[in-house]
Amino acid sequence: MTGRLILASASPRRLALLAQVGITPDDVVAADIDETQRKAELPRQLAERLAAEKAEAVAARFPDAAVLAADTVVACGRRVLDKAGDTAEAQRCLELLSGQRHRVYGGVSVIAPGGVHRCRMVVTQVQFKRLTKAEIKAYLATDEWRGKAGAYAIQGHAGGFVKKINGSYDNVVGLPLYETLALLSGLGIT
Repeated sequence: MTGRLILASASPRRLALLAQVGITPDDVVAADIDETQRKAELPRQLAERLAAEKAEAVAARFPDAAVLAADTVVACGRRVLDKAGDTAEAQRCLELLSGQRHRVYGGVSVIAPGGVHRCRMVVTQVQFKRLTKAEIKAYLATDEWRGKAGAYAIQGHAGGFVKKINGSYDNVVGLPLYETLALLSGLGIT
């Protein structure tokens, strides 16, 4: 890797995914932005916008570094399933996802030194099996749902809920590695 790379994220999963492919950012800086969905904003647009805004917010503080940012949005149709605030909200999310297909939108944004900005969007379709009340209750007790879009972590116990996946598994975890590496390489960062 050439130059300095900053990961604009508070997600330990993104850092772990980068480590999996041999990339260790020089610094990890959480982007403090408003992540509220705008009126009539579709899930795909939300993921793209948030990834770009996170990268821009951190790049403004570190103009001589490359900045990598990402955002993951889980959606059933046009409905965005945010990070659940409490157990009741997480339960509603899991009940909604039970037996259904949903999409996970992963926006990735890289800003190179000098301000060159590139973005990618990855969409993964996930189908859950029909969940019993006991399975939902047991999953909620793990607390894995906390801080996760759609109230689940595919890399944990919820992996057993996945009947079918079409697309990038890493995207569902939090960072589509193939597309991220392509962006970094295309900008001469790796």
